[in-house]
Amino acid sequence: MATNEGSEPANVYISKINVGQGEGYDKKCIFCKVVNNEMGTEILHVDEEVSCFRDIKPGAPHHYLVVPTRHVGNCKSLSKEHVSLVEKMVEIGMEILQKNNVLDLSDVRFGFHWPPFCSVSHLHLHVLAPASQMGFMSRLFYRPNSYWFVTADQLIQQLNSKGETN
Repeated sequence: MATNEGSEPANVYISKINVGQGEGYDKKCIFCKVVNNEMGTEILHVDEEVSCFRDIKPGAPHHYLVVPTRHVGNCKSLSKEHVSLVEKMVEIGMEILQKNNVLDLSDVRFGFHWPPFCSVSHLHLHVLAPASQMGFMSRLFYRPNSYWFVTADQLIQQLNSKGETN
């Protein structure tokens, strides 16, 4: 399944967590199937909260997806209580980049597609690096401050402001 040759990461974590068909698993969700080892996808990180794997259509030399291990809907379904989950997703994204020798963390992009511009309705953080090497279409698809893509920082700020009186 995973090798340590060439550009493969030095530390590959094979998922031991089996979410199964119970709570936190959506049998129609491709990311639930990936995390549950039903798709043969190489899992780069897995723990009780989040999992990480490569995007099948990379928009940058390093393009990873960090997802909740259990099914969580898209950005619009989140509340203030999800801030720690989003922060953990960012933390794991940074760790994966560093394990893959991406040391310039000023040239990265972390973000989420905003509904209805999501291809999969399971919360997923795009981790792209180096952002300076993204092609024209990728710069468009993963454009910060657009109607379709929000940075992780923007989402955290928005979630923290939920529940405040206007």
